[in-house]
Amino acid sequence: MAGGWTRDGAVSEQIEASIAEELERLRARRGPAGESAHKCTDCGEPIPEARRTALPGVKLCIDCQQERDASFKARPGINRRGSKDSQLK
Repeated sequence: MAGGWTRDGAVSEQIEASIAEELERLRARRGPAGESAHKCTDCGEPIPEARRTALPGVKLCIDCQQERDASFKARPGINRRGSKDSQLK
């Protein structure tokens, strides 16, 4: 049974979409995996052996990783797509 202007199953679809998006975001945050690169994929500088050993699968040198981390903006964790306020505006 749908409520308001939604069709049957719309709420379940929204919940499933939200869960899928959050799982994808968590997979992206998991970090590097696999074989480490010997040279940085951004600048081409060699990656030190200690870094490759400490972080298996690392692809960036320390400087490039710090630049990337500094430019990261966290998303708010609130799902507003299904809120009544967003539907009324």
